[in-house]
Amino acid sequence: MEFEQIYRAYFKPIYHYVWQLSGNQHIAEEITSETFFKAINSIDDFRGDCDMRVWLCQIAKNTYYTYLKKNRRVSSIDESDLQNIAAADARLDTQIEEEEDARQMRKILHDISEPYKEVFMWRVFGELSFKEIGDLYGKTDNWACVTYHRARKMIQRRLEEKKHEK
Repeated sequence: MEFEQIYRAYFKPIYHYVWQLSGNQHIAEEITSETFFKAINSIDDFRGDCDMRVWLCQIAKNTYYTYLKKNRRVSSIDESDLQNIAAADARLDTQIEEEEDARQMRKILHDISEPYKEVFMWRVFGELSFKEIGDLYGKTDNWACVTYHRARKMIQRRLEEKKHEK
């Protein structure tokens, strides 16, 4: 498969995965671009032991974590995000509510212990099958399925607790 085909096939899933990790469109675009740049430079190292999407997601995750380490002191509020909120019309209340829900969801996800957090993110944002997730961890697809459903229950429980706190 030529790299252009790989890019077309996997750009959206990788972008969505990074966007969910970061919660920021601009960071997701930057990290996704850097991910594909790194992938093209190391495509000869891809052994085919796992699905191409898994390999790209791992590059994306490592690139994002490196980005976080380098930008630890940078404010998480992006100027363009503030402008978008200020420019919103009648949907402003809905938009703010959705952003708050997304923030709470990211906070809950970051508070969940491993491997639950990673399995949930691989399944939902990386769109991997249970078999692919199991292979990532050297476990069975059944293990991945059970771990994913436990993570979902943890998230649901914490979301309900947050709703009751309001």
